[in-house]
Amino acid sequence: MDVTTPANAPWLVVGLGNPGSEYAMNRHNVGFMVADLLAGRIGGKFKRAGKTQAQVVEGRIGPPGPANRRVILAKPMSYMNLSGGPVNALRDFYQVPVANIVAVHDELDIDYGTLRLKLGGGDNGHNGLKSLTKAMGADYHRVRFGIGRPPGRMQVADFVLKDFSSAERKELDYFVDRAADAVECLVIEGLERAQSTYNS
Repeated sequence: MDVTTPANAPWLVVGLGNPGSEYAMNRHNVGFMVADLLAGRIGGKFKRAGKTQAQVVEGRIGPPGPANRRVILAKPMSYMNLSGGPVNALRDFYQVPVANIVAVHDELDIDYGTLRLKLGGGDNGHNGLKSLTKAMGADYHRVRFGIGRPPGRMQVADFVLKDFSSAERKELDYFVDRAADAVECLVIEGLERAQSTYNS
């Protein structure tokens, strides 16, 4: 954790995706899937946060005591390429340091189901990250969920907006569960521990 970040500062965990049932099982929406699972774990239901373009669940994760963390789970309702505005509004509203923001998103350059956690960096052409970075700088955490590259000559935009294949869906629940575990580990125990446990 950044030395300037108060130990009791809340965490904002943002699942990136597109709103609407037609996008629900798209590869691009894996961030929403992880956020939904985390919300279930803390016993909350997503609801609109005031006047923001986002749905949120507030709760706590971690064991009782100093490792217990206040967490706001969020799903921007603005579509992927405009995620930065709603997330920045939530950051201001809940007074979350940028170092306590975690974006969970799909990643083309990693094999399906593989996780990589990092702090800061580029957007690698990901429109959600591009929007977040434009709105608040790049110094937020990322939980990158590998979806692999498109087959053959399929365009990237078509690939990410397609549902996971039937073969991929056989393992999807397991991988989403593992990504949720990685988020919890990052928030409770820090980036280094989470990387050593979940990066592959």
